[in-house]
Amino acid sequence: MDIKSKLKVDANFSMSSMTDIVFLLLIFFMLTASFITPSGLPVNLPSSAASNIVMQKNSVTITEDLHYYVNDKEVTLTNLEQELRKVISGPDGSVTLHVDKTVDAEYFMKVAGIAALLKQKVTIVTKPE
Repeated sequence: MDIKSKLKVDANFSMSSMTDIVFLLLIFFMLTASFITPSGLPVNLPSSAASNIVMQKNSVTITEDLHYYVNDKEVTLTNLEQELRKVISGPDGSVTLHVDKTVDAEYFMKVAGIAALLKQKVTIVTKPE
């Protein structure tokens, strides 16, 4: 007498749920990685022992040949205060400074003074050692 079960167990593994999880993780990491946007202008940043990650809304970049940029838009030093007034949302905001390490402190202090005049916090961007 030959007794065989009519119900057979399928030994294949379905990968559809695993691909769903991978795509959800991929989307999550893509969204969270875009919150920190570095400046698109190439400057040689100074290094420091400790650095914090700060959300930047308004950035001022000073390149090695003393060109000034407010949020990737080139401005002159005389128009810097007017351009900063346009982009800041109000008092108690913050301005992130991307300064090339070859730039003298005099130029950096002029920009920091303008930001302080507009009641903005000044954050200096450095690269970790």
